[in-house]
Amino acid sequence: MTTFRLTPAVADAFPGALIALVTATGLRGREPWPHTAAALAELEQELADGTWHPADETDPRIEAWHTAYRSFGTNPRRIRPSVDALGRRLAKKGALPRIGPAVDSYNAVSVRHALPAGAFDLDRVTGDIEIRHADGTESFTPLGEPDTTETPKPGEVVYADTTGVLTRHWNHRDAHRTRVTEDSARVAFLLETVDADRDGDLLKAAAEELHGLLVPHSDKTEVYYLGPAQPRVTV
Repeated sequence: MTTFRLTPAVADAFPGALIALVTATGLRGREPWPHTAAALAELEQELADGTWHPADETDPRIEAWHTAYRSFGTNPRRIRPSVDALGRRLAKKGALPRIGPAVDSYNAVSVRHALPAGAFDLDRVTGDIEIRHADGTESFTPLGEPDTTETPKPGEVVYADTTGVLTRHWNHRDAHRTRVTEDSARVAFLLETVDADRDGDLLKAAAEELHGLLVPHSDKTEVYYLGPAQPRVTV
């Protein structure tokens, strides 16, 4: 069991925060995921047809994250929220990267709904996970850079377990240690907003969409919500 905890300081600083946790156990990442493949193809076709375009920084959903980043000292045009960076990449290249079906699933849901998303392999997590402000002593190894060690800035919002930081700048980049691969069997997926009054229903719809993509390829899936009103969830 892993407990996710939103610390009081982060809850106070972001009273509109709401995080959907979609968990999957017995995940089968090496079999075909046709619904995920179709979701990606549909996004890319709509982009090519001009009938849909990923949200950019003028969209209120992205703008809210830029404001949040600035509040803890991160320049969001230099270090972008994950959904902003992913949408820009899609708009430029016309396609999303194919990494593995689980990651591809949350990427598709993320850009479709303009909500940041990420995931942790829970079998690689140590202890519980906190969403908290960094104190400047933690270590972080970026995804895809196993020989690199960074130190988050004091005050930066991070996900962290008892070993180190799992995500810098709230949702900018995940850690290499807890990355999701095709062999990951127990995974926590996250979708986030900092304006639940406006986007809470959208977040819940996105969580159900992601849940639907995971159900055919896992033994058990659950959806939980974490926020100031319920700052602690055990999965």
